Amino acid sequence: MRQIAASLACALLAACARAPAPSAAEQPVAVQPSAAMEANRRAEASLRRGDLDGAALHYREALRLSLAVEDANGIAANAINLSIVYQRQGKYQQARASLAPLLERATVDHTPERRAQAALRRAVLDIDERQFAAAAEWVQRAAAWCGQPCALSAAIRNVQGQLALEAGRHGEAVDAAREALASARAASDSAEAANALRLLGMAAIAAGDGAAALAPLGEALEIDRGLGVPRKIYLDLVGLGRASALRGEREVARGYYERAVAVSEADRDEAGAAEARALAAALGSTASSR
Repeated sequence: MRQIAASLACALLAACARAPAPSAAEQPVAVQPSAAMEANRRAEASLRRGDLDGAALHYREALRLSLAVEDANGIAANAINLSIVYQRQGKYQQARASLAPLLERATVDHTPERRAQAALRRAVLDIDERQFAAAAEWVQRAAAWCGQPCALSAAIRNVQGQLALEAGRHGEAVDAAREALASARAASDSAEAANALRLLGMAAIAAGDGAAALAPLGEALEIDRGLGVPRKIYLDLVGLGRASALRGEREVARGYYERAVAVSEADRDEAGAAEARALAAALGSTASSR
């Protein structure tokens, strides 16, 4: 189920927060805020090019400059974005450490929503490394910080549903995904709606029902193509491949896997391309053995 963990990380990556420009009344004399914003823009440009090393370099600089002038919004945005980039690089220790200015070593006040977002990031990191007990604790903190009403309720329910799915509680996962989907649609949050749909599809696959997985995964794919996030498109295609394979439609599944390879290669995601190739190869070896 690592695909689901990656999908949630991607949702946050797609929503990488830009540090807002301070108002004239808030603008200090020092030049660091504009320098931090420039570093943030360079990081975003690096991400668009698929240059994760460059993105990490510039987000680190933006975070340093934001810390230097105690810009709470800049600290939060750049810490979260840096964590996401580190996760994509497989650098989990650094990904956790980058969140410290919002969680363990906060030196300025951050809004509860920002703390909740950082706590969700920690949960996603823990899920990706299969540290589910720790992830559950961070989700609980996120929910407590966010309160009610909570702008992150869809994301929180998606992560809770993911944890339920990892524990084999399929019904609970489906309930959480449906609640997340309703919240996301009410808030016009397309990224979290796609996450909820993908979770519904993966829950159906885990239950052995490939047919039930096709519609939510197909809808997630349409949303993610509209959002233009390659990694999420890849995950949808892999999910559709798995669902088709469960239905015995091996050539259809192969087509989805081949599309996933193409998307990953274009996104310079070597690990994703290798995984999709392995899934397609498994179909071939299974077919030849019959």
